[in-house]
Amino acid sequence: MTAFSDDFLDTMKSHLPIVFGFVLAVAFLLLLVTFRSIVIATKAVLLNLLSVAAAYGLLVLVFQHSWAEGLLGFHSNGAITSWLPLFMFVILFGLSMDYHVFILSRVKELVDEGMPTEQAVAIGIKRTASTVTSAAIVMVAVFAIFMSLRTIDIKQMGFGLAAAILIDATIVRAVLLPSMMKMLGEWNWYLPRWLEWLPKFGGEHETEPEKAARREEGRRSEPSPAFESE
Repeated sequence: MTAFSDDFLDTMKSHLPIVFGFVLAVAFLLLLVTFRSIVIATKAVLLNLLSVAAAYGLLVLVFQHSWAEGLLGFHSNGAITSWLPLFMFVILFGLSMDYHVFILSRVKELVDEGMPTEQAVAIGIKRTASTVTSAAIVMVAVFAIFMSLRTIDIKQMGFGLAAAILIDATIVRAVLLPSMMKMLGEWNWYLPRWLEWLPKFGGEHETEPEKAARREEGRRSEPSPAFESE
């Protein structure tokens, strides 16, 4: 058993950079092709890495120390399960990318129809907030169930996934993502000339009444100018 554990750890460590690099590269390329923006693709990868890093930090804080033993009902062994970091990275990166693409797709649709980026971000976040929040609540509740089990490995997995989804859906997607997009403005859609050959994927076709309703909603959301006193 000792030899098996040693070989397993050696194999996993040697392949860890390959898995990380593959996931990051594929995610970057898919986002680059989908949104035709090198800024959007880079920002998505960085924000997803931030969510994963926050989950790693919470795992170390809770399970490598003894202060949460009574709260979660476990005895700390001073370590994180060896397979968990790689497992969490792959799962969380996929889930985080799902939220990211869902929000950005709505924003991109509004921008393609001529709406300013700042206004499109505000409306896109408002339209997707309930869906993203509901999905996050369900997933956090499901992962939190694993925290009630006695096995320390499964308890760590449940806590890490639940914490990461909660952070990603609240702080990252609801605060950091719209803030960064507002600060960058039109630079969000920057694509170098040497990448102009990338294919364009159009969105769903809308009828004229739907387009008119969308434009009217955008106008209503704009702040009304103050009336000058005579």
